[in-house]
Amino acid sequence: MYKIAVLGDRDSVLGFKALGLEVVFAEDADTARHTLHRLAKENYAVIYITEQLAQLISGEVDRYKDSVTPAVILIPGKTGSLGLGQAALQSAVERAVGADIS
Repeated sequence: MYKIAVLGDRDSVLGFKALGLEVVFAEDADTARHTLHRLAKENYAVIYITEQLAQLISGEVDRYKDSVTPAVILIPGKTGSLGLGQAALQSAVERAVGADIS
């Protein structure tokens, strides 16, 4: 059975634990990079990652952009949205549709 994880700083992701999601804390790029790859290997179908953390490891996040699993989805962190999640979603829709939708 597939699992769902949330990766980010403690203050941003702790609330997801109440929803029954696996919560993993990472404060720096090295920890985030290793954790993302570990979760991808451990049968996680969806990995939510804060935009702030994803920005630090953008190359690693891009590795999973076109893969079926895990789906890496960017979410705003405690400091608010950087617009990266929205841009990634728009890019995915444009690839699927084949045209700019904005």
